[in-house]
Amino acid sequence: MATATKKYIEAIGRRKTAVARVRVTLGGSKASFIVNDKPIEVYFPLAEHQMVARESLTATKTEGATVTVQTKGGGIHAQAEAIRLGIARALLVSDKDFRATLKPAGYLMRDPRKVERKKPGLKKARKSPQWAKR
Repeated sequence: MATATKKYIEAIGRRKTAVARVRVTLGGSKASFIVNDKPIEVYFPLAEHQMVARESLTATKTEGATVTVQTKGGGIHAQAEAIRLGIARALLVSDKDFRATLKPAGYLMRDPRKVERKKPGLKKARKSPQWAKR
């Protein structure tokens, strides 16, 4: 007799160069939040980053969901924001009514800001060498 496994919803969240592949299983018996094969408390030691990653679940009152994340690139904060976006997108697939909660909070919008490239002849993206008249 084969065991029935709950079907998950998969979504991708991005922020700068951070990418998070999120799998959300709703209605499980026990809630867990795993990031790169570690509990969220171990992967994100700061409570602020844990809170950012869980904001989509908290806003929709689905804290009982099982969340598994594979994330890479970027920094810790960008990864937390990418996870938030991925969870929001996955929750939207499961229930369209969540859009009314997630959209005004800004959890469905990808932050498009990236680092500007360095230009030739300049020291950084916009900083130029010091100018001397004589």
